[in-house]
Amino acid sequence: MNELEERLLEQGASLIGFADLAAVPEPLRRGFPRAVSFGLAIAPDVIAGIKQGPTAEYLAVYNAFNARLATMGLETAAWLQARGWRAEARPGSGDIDWKSLQAPFSHKMAATLAGLGWIGKCDLLVTPEFGSALRFATVLTDAPLDCGTPITESRCGTCTVCVDICPGHACSGRSWRQGMAREEFWDPLACMTGMKAINAKRGTNFAICGLCIAACPVTQAYLAAPRD
Repeated sequence: MNELEERLLEQGASLIGFADLAAVPEPLRRGFPRAVSFGLAIAPDVIAGIKQGPTAEYLAVYNAFNARLATMGLETAAWLQARGWRAEARPGSGDIDWKSLQAPFSHKMAATLAGLGWIGKCDLLVTPEFGSALRFATVLTDAPLDCGTPITESRCGTCTVCVDICPGHACSGRSWRQGMAREEFWDPLACMTGMKAINAKRGTNFAICGLCIAACPVTQAYLAAPRD
């Protein structure tokens, strides 16, 4: 599948992984055995700008990346189908149920199964390379992918930076492990309340926050890394 990886890299993907979905209930994976997981990294200057709260620039990038990932997903599925494999791009954030803050398919779950990262204490995917400064998409398929080794538990250790900074106090401080319901360590409704509070404080009305993304020490390492 090197050709597929090269294709996604040419389209600007920052991280790419392949996941074995055997551990995922069949209805969620829609009968597909594997998945392509890929993400776009958000520029360090955009992330640095949201240390105090969401900005118009971050919102624009957030929306643009969601649209771009949707296109990449559809094109990747079509590319696989043209080679005789079944494939289906899964909807992204545009398909979120805003009451539960949950999408029909978890791109974070696919990324952990592909070995790209783990779930942090604020329910964000944390990657070694970029911290939480990415947006992800997933394509389900039956193509014979060389799947990565799943990451099955948090690597956040005793860090509580995202717990402490959350304006909605949505994080319990418990560490994620595979199969754990997110409500066991993170409260989506409290997150929504905090998002509204930080936007009200800043005089904005964005449906995003981002404080935990910018504060994460792994994200901070990405921001501080030397650039070519």
